[in-house]
Amino acid sequence: MARLLTTLTGLSLASIAIASPLQARQYDASPCAAVAASLASQPSSSATPTVPAQLAYDCITSVPFNQSAALALVDGVKPYFKWQSNTVWLKDPPAEYAEKVQPGVDIWGELEKIRAKVVGGEYDNEHAFGFELYTLLQSTHDGHFVFIPDSVGNIFNFARPVPIVSVSSDGKELPKAYVYADVLAESFGNSSFASSAISKINGQDAKEFLENWAQRGSLQDRDALYNNVFYELATVSLGPVGSGIGTFAGSGRGRWVYPGPTTEFVFENGTTRTYDNYAKVLVSFAGITDGASLYKKWLSGPQPTPTPGAAPSGNSTAPTPSATASATPTPIPAPGYPPPVVREIHNLIGGYFLEDDYSDVAVLSVPSFVGIDAQEEFQATAANFLAAAKAAGKKKLIVDVQANGGGTILLGYDLYKLLFPNNVDHAAADRFRAFESTDVIGQKFSEVAGTFPRTLVNETGNETLATLNENIASSVFNYRTDIDVNLENFDSWQDKFGPGLEQKGDNFTNLFRWNLSDVLIPLNSGGIYVHGYGPLSNYTEQPFAAEDVVVVTDGYCASTCTIFSELMRQRAGVKYISLGGRPREGITQAVGGVKGTNNYPWTYIQALAQYVVTELNSTAEESTELRNTELGEYFDDTPFLRASTGQSINVNFRDGIRDNDTSNVPLQFVYEASDCRILYTKAMTVDVTAIWKAVSDSAWGGKSHCVAGDMGGYKTKAKREMTVQDKVLSRRMNAWRRELKAEDYPLDVFTDETVMQLNGNGLMPV
Repeated sequence: MARLLTTLTGLSLASIAIASPLQARQYDASPCAAVAASLASQPSSSATPTVPAQLAYDCITSVPFNQSAALALVDGVKPYFKWQSNTVWLKDPPAEYAEKVQPGVDIWGELEKIRAKVVGGEYDNEHAFGFELYTLLQSTHDGHFVFIPDSVGNIFNFARPVPIVSVSSDGKELPKAYVYADVLAESFGNSSFASSAISKINGQDAKEFLENWAQRGSLQDRDALYNNVFYELATVSLGPVGSGIGTFAGSGRGRWVYPGPTTEFVFENGTTRTYDNYAKVLVSFAGITDGASLYKKWLSGPQPTPTPGAAPSGNSTAPTPSATASATPTPIPAPGYPPPVVREIHNLIGGYFLEDDYSDVAVLSVPSFVGIDAQEEFQATAANFLAAAKAAGKKKLIVDVQANGGGTILLGYDLYKLLFPNNVDHAAADRFRAFESTDVIGQKFSEVAGTFPRTLVNETGNETLATLNENIASSVFNYRTDIDVNLENFDSWQDKFGPGLEQKGDNFTNLFRWNLSDVLIPLNSGGIYVHGYGPLSNYTEQPFAAEDVVVVTDGYCASTCTIFSELMRQRAGVKYISLGGRPREGITQAVGGVKGTNNYPWTYIQALAQYVVTELNSTAEESTELRNTELGEYFDDTPFLRASTGQSINVNFRDGIRDNDTSNVPLQFVYEASDCRILYTKAMTVDVTAIWKAVSDSAWGGKSHCVAGDMGGYKTKAKREMTVQDKVLSRRMNAWRRELKAEDYPLDVFTDETVMQLNGNGLMPV
């Protein structure tokens, strides 16, 4: 599938700010004028200026409601909502999903309610309308279904100046929330200091407050959502492209929710602390005097939009903007991570060896499946580390996918095939909604693709042929690209499209799979071949037995990570350990993010439709006929003019359907408990090896840290005779641990995708 080049913009703060010089008060002028005055008084060197949260909220909610523009936006999003694969399942989910995960959401019905309120002029201000539209998509807890209106994400980001963690006192008692700075002080400061748990937040029971706040996140599973509230080493290691220091402190989805003017903690030891919440100001307020002038300057102006008729460029599986990593990228710190054996410079993947009694254990940390053009580096890091682990005599492997929101789809396949080269090579089958737009695009793409040779290597230097193969031939809308569930080629577009199945009033295509032997596969994989195919077809030696591999996750696992997990659990039989979760008894899910198998940016959908109408026609009359189909609905730029600049605008295009599941329930709605649940401890929030050692103990060491579930009664491991290299590593690890200090752990890591642009092949937007 081809991709449209756009830019993901994130939002950052270089250093934490507790309050600006202007405190929240009764303003002599309008609140937006007060913001402008505050910014004028702040040093111009400030990376991102800040104002009190109350002032920012008063300003954004003073922007008058524009009824006609709001109506155009509500009507403008409708064509793209049709591409969301699972709206009928969201409305009527399986009973187990509704009970254990999330309640049903009627997307179309709720959108009509918003439209009726727009027509009735019922919104008090522009932000109230924008936030309700944003919340509609967010309430699906499908991380691939995203639209951030400009009034929600363009002007301010909200934050609290206090990251927190959720930890168990001993790994057995239910977790409680702590101020992370207190945990650091306890870990590295005065040995007599003991941190106290938070009992109340803003007068409410802390557990209740945090569980409610967690629901503002993008994940589906409530325990994964809860983990995402807090500071985690894995998310911090991703720097600005992860969910930073947790949604509570204003990273990830937390940055779009007004947290109130202050945050008050009551601690179990009886003390209290109050923090001033703040907002990061993302635009210039020069010339802004009130809400109306703010609207005119920043909420109604044109933004960069796709060029009508431009060929969809590239060929990525989920083409949210293409970009390359910086020519001289700066390494991202990974606080709490030990010296690596090998690590990709952005911490997207890294390999580690454990020491002393754990010296037979290797750890492959995979917090992302790559959202930048670093697929080759990712693949090489994984392959080199596994080879190094075997050469060093390691017997066990932990794969750590904490914080993994996805990435390039076929990197998930490749990592699985690196680990299990002789196992079944496909995960769940895919499908998408079968409706007029997808049918017309598929007919034209399949027709045109039959007029030129399907080839990757263009020895003639014919750039036109290369472009056609990249943009059309390798697309999912060319029936020749994929194979059916019997691993056979499709005979025609109709053979693939069907419709193959009707469920709950919606039609869906026939099921299909990736053809990993396809000559054009590098165009769908970021330029790599999957191990076991093409020039890598001679890779056949399995590095570790399935019982010697375990995967650990915080539940954030989403998108490509869920595809990888489907392969690992269903095909290889690898066991999964879930971490943390709500302060409740019982098992949790290991995979708590979106399980859709492909997201599509709205910009790409628009490019597809316009390309078919304006370019893939033989006569002017045919172009007119195509424009008179549903494809004519995609020439309105309103949704792009009203979206937050640079933020992801996506739908979940494909569902995953498990083999032999006659119910054809999308995996998004299938509940799956992990094999074992381990609680975070304070030590795990400063030293990630504490997590890995607890995992190793539970899987192979004869000492279970599972508070729910079980790893199957593995025998106590035999004592390993340490080699010279093991002893050298142990000394190095102990030296690293002694040198850790509180200053190593940044408290100001906020989501900011502009620092490292994403191409998001299946990446779940944070």
